[in-house]
Amino acid sequence: MKMPLPEPVKAMCMHAAGPFTIFFWAPTFKWFITFSNLKDLERPAENVSPYQQIAIFATGVIWMRYSTQITPVNYNLLIVNFFMAASAGYMIYRKMQVPAEKGGFWGKK
Repeated sequence: MKMPLPEPVKAMCMHAAGPFTIFFWAPTFKWFITFSNLKDLERPAENVSPYQQIAIFATGVIWMRYSTQITPVNYNLLIVNFFMAASAGYMIYRKMQVPAEKGGFWGKK
């Protein structure tokens, strides 16, 4: 790369999981799932889907592990999946607090 860029920027751009590869862009777009989940904090807990949150939580945990086992280690993938799992874990916690009169965890009245 023959651009006049600082060395840290050049190193990031030329990294095996840098912005010129799919290994950078796929996790970057995955942030939208986390942002969407955080937006759902405005919804009442009884309207949150437990199945969706369990799937998002499991995806986050599984891909966090995967991102540390591949070469090169993809820290972008690790961080986005950590926040996916954390936001879904919090939503699951909120859903567990729903009283039975309002449907409980599974939403059955």
